[in-house]
Amino acid sequence: MARIERVLVGLVAVHSLAVGVGLLAIHFTGPLFGFGTVTPPFFAHQGGAFHVVVGVAYWLEYRAQGTVRLLLLAKGAATVFLVGATLLTHVPWLVPLSGLGDAAMGVVVALVHRRVLAEAAAPVTPARA
Repeated sequence: MARIERVLVGLVAVHSLAVGVGLLAIHFTGPLFGFGTVTPPFFAHQGGAFHVVVGVAYWLEYRAQGTVRLLLLAKGAATVFLVGATLLTHVPWLVPLSGLGDAAMGVVVALVHRRVLAEAAAPVTPARA
């Protein structure tokens, strides 16, 4: 299960990097995802840089400590923000989809991490002959 967790955290980190690159390239990606022309692009670029940093931080935290606290905090906050924005205002189609995706990533990582912790805490028993 630890191997699955490592791959999962890696995939979530790569996803965040991809979102970051997409936001940094908002001139090209905005119209593709329903945002049209984003003017001025400063905040999209800032969000892109943030996603790149956070994606790297997910991986660094996991590799250094074996924890996923930052990932779960960020996915929970993103879910609340994206779902709230969807409910309170008109947003492009990608926003509610992103909210559901962030929620799913957070739940799956939390469940897998919980299982990894349980396996690590389980007493070692000799194999049956």
